[in-house]
Amino acid sequence: MMANVTQNRPLSPHLQIYKLIPTMAMSIVHRITGGALYFGTLLVALWLIAAASGSSAFDYVSWIYGSIIGQLVLFGYTWALVHHMVGGFRHFMWDLGYGFEKSFSTMLAKATVAISVAVTIVLWIIAHIVW
Repeated sequence: MMANVTQNRPLSPHLQIYKLIPTMAMSIVHRITGGALYFGTLLVALWLIAAASGSSAFDYVSWIYGSIIGQLVLFGYTWALVHHMVGGFRHFMWDLGYGFEKSFSTMLAKATVAISVAVTIVLWIIAHIVW
């Protein structure tokens, strides 16, 4: 007869046990935006390849990027880039040994969202004014 080896050991906590807090959410979003940047880099590469391939290819890619869907994807890419950068600054501050207090790290996590959204909107407003 085989004994149940886990019977006397406590179970590991799972996501149902943890409460989603801002620092945890920003950690998850930081990882997601990092992965999304790989896809966004392909968009930049496609744009550069189209520019090098001639005016018809560049016009076609510009038409795609200029469509409503293309603009939404580029806006999302811009936000992911900015959000990941702001999150990187937060991690850099932690690497220097600052910002570990619970209230400050929670405020910083919330500020990461606000700053990334604000900077993204400002960048897009400037781009549309210049364009």
